[in-house]
Amino acid sequence: MTLAPEFTPITSPEELRELLGAPMPRAVDKERVTLHAWDRRWLASSPFCLISTSDGDGNCDVSPKGDPPGFVHVIDDTTIAIPDRPGNRRADGFLNVLSNPHVGLIFLIPGRTQTLRINGRATLLRDAPFFDEMIVKGHRPALALIVEIEQIFFHCAKALMRSKLWKPETWTPEALPSWAQIVKDVQYTEENLEQLEEYYSEGNYSRKLYGA
Repeated sequence: MTLAPEFTPITSPEELRELLGAPMPRAVDKERVTLHAWDRRWLASSPFCLISTSDGDGNCDVSPKGDPPGFVHVIDDTTIAIPDRPGNRRADGFLNVLSNPHVGLIFLIPGRTQTLRINGRATLLRDAPFFDEMIVKGHRPALALIVEIEQIFFHCAKALMRSKLWKPETWTPEALPSWAQIVKDVQYTEENLEQLEEYYSEGNYSRKLYGA
């Protein structure tokens, strides 16, 4: 990347540490490699996670996953499984895993400003007996992402506190037009705006959450 002359880049770990300082011992010591009982409770209460991946060339992707709380299946103290649900079938993150198994996960609980972070190595699984335990509204996942935990820790609340993410009085969904209008403006579609409004309506989407 060619930066503008007035930009001042950071080019070494030493320079970064000089700017930020050393991490507090508590921040370093919180890393673990196996699930604690509180990690299991957190996963059982979380309805949403973000999965970060990259392919063999380093091209990155972050994919959201959401389901009823406890949708993540705990296989054992070092392994979890995340079910896949019907989506747009791009499979960007899954394709990345096939060439580079390293993944990073962030699990959120609405209203909590802390998050649970898990880093590890992933495998795509097309079937296993525990798939029966991940059925939601009659939908048995066609595949699941298995993650072998290499690093796990709770992340502090500062980012979510600064963003006021869970404060309804700060929410401004009306700052942007409808999703159908945005789609119509940024990509070609055969449908007109009225058809897109119907397609993306909450009622129509709700019927497709776990199947056609």
